[in-house]
Amino acid sequence: MKQINYLCLALILLLSVSSGCMAQVKTTSEKSVRISKSSLLDKIKGGWAGQNIGVTYGGPTEFHYCGVMMPDTVPLKWYDGYMKETMINIPGLYDDIYMDLTFLDVYHRLGLNAPVDSFANAFAYATFPLDQANQAARYNILHGIPSPKSGHWLHNPHADDIDFQIESDFIGLMCPGMPNTVSTISDKIGHIMNYGDGWYGGVYMGAMYAHAFVSDDVQYIVEEGLKSVPQKSEFYQCIADVIKWHKLYPNDWKKNWQLLEDKWSNDLCPDGALMPFNIDAKMNAAYVVLGLLYGEGDYGKTLEISTRAGQDSDCNPSSAGGILGTALGYNAIPAYWKMGLKEVEDLNFKYTDYSLNRAYDTSYKLALEVIKKNGGKIVGDEVIIKKQKPKAVRYEKSFPGLYANSRTDHYVTIQDTNSISFTGRGFVWRGTYTGVKQYAADYTFIVDVYIDGKKTERVELPTNNLKRRRDICWDYTLDNGPHVVKLVLTNPHPEYELKSLTYTVYGPKK
Repeated sequence: MKQINYLCLALILLLSVSSGCMAQVKTTSEKSVRISKSSLLDKIKGGWAGQNIGVTYGGPTEFHYCGVMMPDTVPLKWYDGYMKETMINIPGLYDDIYMDLTFLDVYHRLGLNAPVDSFANAFAYATFPLDQANQAARYNILHGIPSPKSGHWLHNPHADDIDFQIESDFIGLMCPGMPNTVSTISDKIGHIMNYGDGWYGGVYMGAMYAHAFVSDDVQYIVEEGLKSVPQKSEFYQCIADVIKWHKLYPNDWKKNWQLLEDKWSNDLCPDGALMPFNIDAKMNAAYVVLGLLYGEGDYGKTLEISTRAGQDSDCNPSSAGGILGTALGYNAIPAYWKMGLKEVEDLNFKYTDYSLNRAYDTSYKLALEVIKKNGGKIVGDEVIIKKQKPKAVRYEKSFPGLYANSRTDHYVTIQDTNSISFTGRGFVWRGTYTGVKQYAADYTFIVDVYIDGKKTERVELPTNNLKRRRDICWDYTLDNGPHVVKLVLTNPHPEYELKSLTYTVYGPKK
């Protein structure tokens, strides 16, 4: 009997070691899990630290590899002190984190019932630069188009972009084991700047964080998280393909990457349409999943694959690193990847009053509130989380029936009027608005837009980068056929330039 007991003891010890962070989590029933407060905090810290590590690691390669993989011969640097150097010298790199922190602070100040306007105004009036869907939403909010219209594809040509996907991490870190609560919060915040697949990107990332609190099995985290996304969506289908191809080619992430590129690389964003550049949420989410699945729980391998997949190669390893960091917990992230982390944890991210240490503490306190609000309990030094069976959010689709059919360079300076002609159902006309002198004061162009001879809108085009309109004008609701769009500049000024860049035409699939 002693020999049997020793064997049992050895088996228990072996399982404890092999289960990693799950040794900290106990399933009390099918509907709840028990976790110590210290383990909960450790996982939250792992999520925030993982994001910071990932974005720093991938930062130098962001959008340097579009439509191609980063070659293995290209070195990726990492050394002690690198995080501090980057945070101080390239603070704009951390937009995916300071956006998270902006929304986290709203919950900290106003509580879990904070209204959507508080989140919209927090980033619309912030002093940090934005781009893509975020900037388009900021402009909308500043011009009286509130959420959720601010993120809707009729008002935001970047509705399917990656923006909410890279700033939803804080939601998952507030909702351990509660993917449906993630979805509820995501519905409120994600539609400020995104819609359809752009919204699903944030829902999915947040759900994976939620599942990472109760499992360290990356296959489970990836697959269970996808249950929050409707199967009818292209976002779901794209990620499902990654999972399927991983099972077919478990040792060849590059084969999976190529299949993704061949099938899913179409981007409707006017910046990336018919170009190698791709800032679409589903494609970049696929690169996060590539890293998680093929990384097999190895932290460095996970970051490297998500980075070498290309495109938004700082945000993608940030998401992958944050999700895996949550699953492992802060203490289990290898020391190599935490080099220099201690020296930046009290350093505020630019444009915020938040450091990593403050983010750890704020997220932990909010997580305890969310746990209690959703049927969980705090018992001494332990937390009982009422697990949620994931339910898919509602189906919605941006740009239904539209495909990018042509993209035309149109580099002209608009002095008074300018026109474009095309055949299709919609268009986006891109441009830039600048002062001729380097340090010219802010100016706002006023432009009247005419479509087929009818005035459709008057738009303001500020030269101020924080307030700029992301695109000159657009319309996705035209009858399929020939159209003429004319711009009339009502207030030209010799010290400022309104420049046309390109226009993209959308219509039925050819």
